[in-house]
Amino acid sequence: MGNSKSGAVSKEILEDLKLNTKFTETEIVQWYENFKKQCPTGLITKDEFQNIYSKFFPESDSNTYAQHVFRSFDENDDGTLDFKEYIIALHMTSTGKTTRKLEWAFSLFDVDKNGYITKSEVKEICTSIFKLIPKDEVSSLPEDENTAEKRADKLWKFFDKGENDRIAEGEFIQGVMDNEDALRLIQYSPLK
Repeated sequence: MGNSKSGAVSKEILEDLKLNTKFTETEIVQWYENFKKQCPTGLITKDEFQNIYSKFFPESDSNTYAQHVFRSFDENDDGTLDFKEYIIALHMTSTGKTTRKLEWAFSLFDVDKNGYITKSEVKEICTSIFKLIPKDEVSSLPEDENTAEKRADKLWKFFDKGENDRIAEGEFIQGVMDNEDALRLIQYSPLK
């Protein structure tokens, strides 16, 4: 996507990222220079992404969650993230507006990308999020959240759906915005 032959980010990508992220032109250019140093091909593979992600969760198993995050940002399904996809991922997971973040969270939970979330997809993502929690923190979790299965069941109940029902994006966003516990359950924030 980017102007990978030259050393500079293309004007088109620069303008797009300035419009769609909180980053300034200077920050985007600096990110691009670092990105090119780390990824001379201009692309990050899933394995490289998992390796980067694991550094944020050294005491946890972040591989499964990192794979889901990667999938949700690999917009063209080519198995890599280019600079634009990488910056949008960075923006969405760190500073995006709440509704935009929840749109991203929906895409994370929509494992099969069919536009709906099922209970099995909730269990799959809750399991990957649970693996991020260090073992010494698990013992301090509430009784109804101390396993991945319990967390998935609790989250699913917030949407008042049956076992075989599904949730559309708007329902998901509204349900999470209406319930702080649901918002907490779709993410992991380290205690430290």
